[in-house]
Amino acid sequence: MPVARQFLEFALQCGALAFGDFTTRSGRRTPYFFDAGRFDRGSTLGKLARFYAQSLLQAQDDGRIQFDMLFGPAYKGIALASATAVALAGLDRDVAFAYNRKERKDHGEGGELIGAALRGRVMIVDDVITDGAAKREAIELIRAHGAEPAGVVIMLDRMERTGADGALSDRSAVGAFEQATGVPVISIARLDDLLALLRSDSPLAATASVHLASIEAYRRRYGA
Repeated sequence: MPVARQFLEFALQCGALAFGDFTTRSGRRTPYFFDAGRFDRGSTLGKLARFYAQSLLQAQDDGRIQFDMLFGPAYKGIALASATAVALAGLDRDVAFAYNRKERKDHGEGGELIGAALRGRVMIVDDVITDGAAKREAIELIRAHGAEPAGVVIMLDRMERTGADGALSDRSAVGAFEQATGVPVISIARLDDLLALLRSDSPLAATASVHLASIEAYRRRYGA
């Protein structure tokens, strides 16, 4: 079974993927919502990290990325990068990882970074891309330390255009980020994978399939 489908079924089981009538931070109404905060146990974080690790290794095998270490932007990226490094080690790929503080520390060891020194090709690990601001800051930080941003890996690409109705961009948030930074984005799953799951015979998606029509309509309206 593809990693994307396994991940989405897992997200349904954890309650991280929900359906209904939600309003995003930008004010847009959406028929589905993804809450990464629901991966809140050691067991679920460990399984989530393995999906990250598998997606990274697959992207590397496909020639889309090459990476030497991981970086987690504060705050969500800290746990994600740390756990993904552990999962990669379990798959015989032992890599260093680092993360940053929101505020620079002036005592003790000082500085803004914790963990390994930023060297080589650095993969940024985070949950989603909305405006991409945190990821752009991470890219600047990585380059300031003489390393190269190898890419960004996220959980879900919503594949939707940014902006308000009547002034929608022709690119998705991920596409706009890639165009602006030149840094590739790898996602464990995409909205099209979710639609495929809802159209399938998956027992986990059976009750959620009633929302298929509204999500298809949303995709037609906002899809990039």
